[in-house]
Amino acid sequence: MTEAVDDFLRYAQDERGLSAHTVAAYRRDLGEFVGFLQGYLAAAKWSWETVDRMAIRSFLGSLQKRGLQRTTIARKLSATRAFFRFLHRTDRIPHNPARLVRAPKRSRKLPAYLSQVQADDLFVLLRAQAEQDGGFLSVRNRALMELLYSAGLRLSEVQALDLQGIDLRSRQVRVLGKGRKERIVPFGGPAATAIEAYFPERRRLVESKRREEVERPGPRPRPTLDAPLFVSRHGRRLSRRQIQRTVGRMLEKVAIGEGLSVHALRHSFATHLMDNGADLVAVKELLGHSSLSTTRIYTHTTTEKLRRVYRQSHPRA
Repeated sequence: MTEAVDDFLRYAQDERGLSAHTVAAYRRDLGEFVGFLQGYLAAAKWSWETVDRMAIRSFLGSLQKRGLQRTTIARKLSATRAFFRFLHRTDRIPHNPARLVRAPKRSRKLPAYLSQVQADDLFVLLRAQAEQDGGFLSVRNRALMELLYSAGLRLSEVQALDLQGIDLRSRQVRVLGKGRKERIVPFGGPAATAIEAYFPERRRLVESKRREEVERPGPRPRPTLDAPLFVSRHGRRLSRRQIQRTVGRMLEKVAIGEGLSVHALRHSFATHLMDNGADLVAVKELLGHSSLSTTRIYTHTTTEKLRRVYRQSHPRA
C-alpha cells in the first residue's frame, strides 16, 4: 500500500511542483490514514479498491474523537482527496470514494495581528536598537521584520529568499509562493533602508566565516550557488525555526502575552492595507492567494474593528 503513496508523493513533488513542506505534510497525513485503515479493515490483505466512502468518514470520525481541530482534520482530508484523485487518474481504482466526502465546517476564526499603534511602536524600537547597538543581530533582525511586514511574506518565502531576489532600486522582492508560483511584491522605504544597513554587516560576517573555513584544516565544504539573504551568526541560511524564534521574541516586546507568530506580520500587512482603503483584489495579488475567498477573511477583520468602534462610541450601542 505504501508503494502507491510513494508514487503519489513523487508526483506531488516532481510534476505538481509542491514544496518540500507540503510533501512532508502529505507523507505524515497519508501515513496516518494507512495506519487507521490497517485496523479498520482488519484484513490480512486489502487494496485501495476496497476503501470506500464510509472508511474515509470513519477516519475523520477517529480524528474528531482525538480532539483535533477542524482545520487539522480538513487538511488531512485534503491530502486524502488529492491521493485518491491520483489513484483514479492513474487507473489504480475504478472510482474515487473521497470525492463526495465533506470536510467538517470550519469555525471562522479571525487571524491575530498587530494594531497600527503596536506596529509603529515595534519598528521604532527595532530602529533604536539597531542604531544604538550596531551589531549584526540587531541590524539583521530589523531588516527581517521590516521586510516581513512591508511585503507580507510567508515564513517559507522569506526563509528561502536569496540576495538576487531583492531589488533595492525598484524596491521589489521576487519570491516563490505556494505551488512554486512566482510573484513580485513591492516594499517600502523603511524596509529598503533597513536592508541597506544590513548588507554591509552581512558581507563582513560572511567574508569572515569564509576566511575561517579556508584556514581550518581538513576538507573544505563545497561552494554553493545560492546566497541566502538572511543568515545566522555562523553565516548560514536561517532555518524556519530560527526565524520563528527571532520574530516571536520581537513581537513579544509590543504584544506581551499574545503569542504572535511570523504569520501575524502577514496578517498585519493585509489588515492595515484594508483599513486604509486598499482594494480586495489588489491585496489578494500582493498576498499571492489563488482564490479571492481566502483573502475575504480580512474583510471580516476590518468589519469586526468597525463593530468595536461602534460599540465603544455610539450612545445606544
